[in-house]
Amino acid sequence: MIIVGLTGGIGSGKSTVAKVFEILGVKIYNSDERAKELYFVPYIKVEIEKLLGKKAYVSATTLNKKHISEKIFSDNELLKQVNAIIHTEVKKDSDAFAKTHANEKYIIKESALLVEAKLLSSIDKLLVVTSNINLRKQRVALRDGFSEEEISKRMAQQMPEEEKIKLADWVLENNEENLLIPQIIKIHQSLMA
Repeated sequence: MIIVGLTGGIGSGKSTVAKVFEILGVKIYNSDERAKELYFVPYIKVEIEKLLGKKAYVSATTLNKKHISEKIFSDNELLKQVNAIIHTEVKKDSDAFAKTHANEKYIIKESALLVEAKLLSSIDKLLVVTSNINLRKQRVALRDGFSEEEISKRMAQQMPEEEKIKLADWVLENNEENLLIPQIIKIHQSLMA
């Protein structure tokens, strides 16, 4: 089985690309979604509350995203500590997912911070989704309602696309000029061959 890492900057369209692969029958591990769920594992919750306070949780099932964002995006050391906890747990969880789907030709591990979190050793191939910065900002503003400043803070925490492209086995352009599905099908066919 081949593990394909799917990454790209915020607003590049990783989730859209993952959905198309999923329609093609590919098993998708969404690191970002699983990370949000792992915050509620009791021993992880204790560690997060030590770092961010009890305000990090609105309830037993809801994170206080605004509080967490304000804390970690204004303190790099705190961001590193939270990431160390969550990335370790996501790695264990994704390894278990891969074992469960070991009979597949390939699976996709979707993660916004795949390269930044130094997780390249956990994948066999890298697919980078790119898009121009203005389009990415528009998508994030529409999707999340973030201000220009909030979007810029998040983008600053991610490696520039150009650096990720250098590491990529495939680059998928998700802009308004190139059709997305034919690019995905071409990659899918090469992996199924």
